Amino acid sequence: MIVHLVDGTYELFRHFFGARRFHSSDPPFGAVVGVCGTIVQMLADGATHVGVATDHVIESFRNDLWPGYKTGEGIEPAPWKQFHPLEDALIAMGVVTWPMVELEADDALASAAHIAARDKRVEKVCIWTPDKDLGQCVVGDRVVQMDRRSNVLRDAAGVRAKFGVDPARIPDYLALVGDSADGYPGIRGLGPKTAARLIEQYGAIEDFPPEVLKTDREHALLFKKLATLRTDAKLFKKVDELAWRGPTPAFAKLAAKMDAGRLLERVQKLAKKVAS
Repeated sequence: MIVHLVDGTYELFRHFFGARRFHSSDPPFGAVVGVCGTIVQMLADGATHVGVATDHVIESFRNDLWPGYKTGEGIEPAPWKQFHPLEDALIAMGVVTWPMVELEADDALASAAHIAARDKRVEKVCIWTPDKDLGQCVVGDRVVQMDRRSNVLRDAAGVRAKFGVDPARIPDYLALVGDSADGYPGIRGLGPKTAARLIEQYGAIEDFPPEVLKTDREHALLFKKLATLRTDAKLFKKVDELAWRGPTPAFAKLAAKMDAGRLLERVQKLAKKVAS
């Protein structure tokens, strides 16, 4: 089986701003319907085991470690209002959903990939997100990352080709170059090529000679902690829990509220196919 793990927060923004380019107004649940449609299409294309991670809130334990870490400040009200309705819609649609509070959606994806990869029945784990930090979860060609932004599927060789380091060293790499999306700056004067070269030469930041980072060593180690995803979230015990078996009875009413009749038809048709 193939396990598909989806970054729901990214998908919501992708659909919201994608729809905005083609419409003069923002439908109240437009992005929610778009994300659900994406999941339905995955299922129609043959996906059987799916989990979606969302940021129930933007802040996490990392905000206590670094004052500049990302927050919900600056998010437009329109997409922000769809965060929780997205979770409700996915759950009603029968899709396993992990709304994260103390941890982030990325931590849920990392944890889910870790759990799923332990099951020998799983042929491949596909993580659907363009986030750089998820590159650390890639293992050979069995745990891979689907970057929707560039429409590229990355295995371990692909991660190395893009960043110049192996997947396991992505936290070291991001600690040195920084991640503007997450709100930490990296180490001044170290660009991608220099960071990759240092990692190639010395390995993990902890193994760098003292003279390499000098007084920046403490910050580098802190940023690495920010960049390192948690894999210990207790999301599920068995991969079988991720199997889609159809919508709940609540989905029809929710679809009507979202004016998503076409989505309801697709879900019901797919459910009949799965049941048979």
